[in-house]
Amino acid sequence: MVITGQDARVTGAPKLYLDADLSPKIAAIARGLGLDTISAHDVGMADAADADQLARAAAERRVLVTRNRDDFVTLTLEAYHDGAPHGGILIVNAVGPPRGFARTAHALAPWATTHRTAAPYAIFWLHV
Repeated sequence: MVITGQDARVTGAPKLYLDADLSPKIAAIARGLGLDTISAHDVGMADAADADQLARAAAERRVLVTRNRDDFVTLTLEAYHDGAPHGGILIVNAVGPPRGFARTAHALAPWATTHRTAAPYAIFWLHV
């Protein structure tokens, strides 16, 4: 992991998009760790449908991070079948506050450094 400069970024790590079911505090902590991370809450998508969340992440070439396993596995299969853009999903079993936000963000950092490229239609799992 290489972090440089005032606007530190983990070089080569995939960009992340946190679904609305995850706190925007996780995204803020992850950014502090050098990960290029946005949250559905940060970009006004907190009330958007799951399909719209996935489309936004794909349009920005980001891996969608969520706790919502069932819906996003189904949406991934549909995207694959339809040939729709997809940047991969990362399913986490994130825990709640107060330590859970930091714990989740800190678990994203090593995952991101070992998954240098997002694979379309890939489903990853992260135990926090």
